[in-house]
Amino acid sequence: MKQHATGLRDPQKKRKAVALNLVLIAMLLALVVFCITVGKYPVTPGASLQILFGKMIGAGGDWAPMTESVVMGLRLPRVIASVLVGGALTISGATYQGVFKNPLVSPDFLGVSSGAGIGAAIAILASLSSAYIQLFAFVGGLAAVGLTVSIPRLLRSDSNIMLVLSGIIVGGMLNSVMGYIKFVADPETQLATITYWLMGDFSYIKLAALLPILPAIVVPAIVLLRISWWIDILSLGEGEAKSLGANVRRIRGTAIVCATLLTASSVCIAGTIGWVGLVLPHFGRMLVGPNNSRLMPTAFLLGGIFLLLVDTVTRTIGPVEMPISILTGIIGAPFYAWLLYRQRMRLQ
Repeated sequence: MKQHATGLRDPQKKRKAVALNLVLIAMLLALVVFCITVGKYPVTPGASLQILFGKMIGAGGDWAPMTESVVMGLRLPRVIASVLVGGALTISGATYQGVFKNPLVSPDFLGVSSGAGIGAAIAILASLSSAYIQLFAFVGGLAAVGLTVSIPRLLRSDSNIMLVLSGIIVGGMLNSVMGYIKFVADPETQLATITYWLMGDFSYIKLAALLPILPAIVVPAIVLLRISWWIDILSLGEGEAKSLGANVRRIRGTAIVCATLLTASSVCIAGTIGWVGLVLPHFGRMLVGPNNSRLMPTAFLLGGIFLLLVDTVTRTIGPVEMPISILTGIIGAPFYAWLLYRQRMRLQ
């Protein structure tokens, strides 16, 4: 126990993590500028920076109105959304994996993605606007997790295993409901929209739609950073965590609520995006170790960089934009297999 506590406060590892995060921040900022310039309508880095800084200080410029529309109306919202969603999913995955001590846990294992998908599908069936689709997705994700958490309470069980099994039960039930929704949807219009949304999409993101969701990402992320040390304590086991003064039920509940808010917010912004929250936390642990106080900032940056690159590739790789989950699956599955191979002895 003493060795673990010492590892949590290792100043040398902390300095290395800070240096790595500074490098990742520089990479992220450079990629933001690069990704704004890339697309079917080319924009130079100088023009992009001029427009961005001009809008920040309220100054005008001699740039073309079309260029401003592409940078501010199309690409900047996508860049911001992809960074936020990638970071949120990665922190959420790291939290779930830490709380449940399971390397196979992903952000959607409590049913949040399935519930959000059903909420969005209902809004699409009702021909509601994109703002209502996001709202229904957010509420559906939270409702699904609420149902998952209520099952162990009804059975009077606080076991992590029971919560995981409840997630499997609710997820299976919600998948059946989604199957019925697809069956009754209009195959010419609604079915295609539902299917495309479920595969992940940033193409309709607007800055005005991101602002209401921003607190649901920033606040839970800050809370998780504040309680990250206690999440490490939970990894010692419930008995040892209680002996160290941890309120296991409160810490676990707070972590689950925050991770769920992050996942639900991400899904309502861009639909269901697989593998990000499962794979990137493991990559972060390879770089900075398992300490969550070091892992979470690094995980956020890694997730933002990864999804920003993926989104840029999907919108430029061909004449038609590719759904994001296709590319994340192509990259994530073999990379996760490689990670498991690297860590096979520790997992055994």
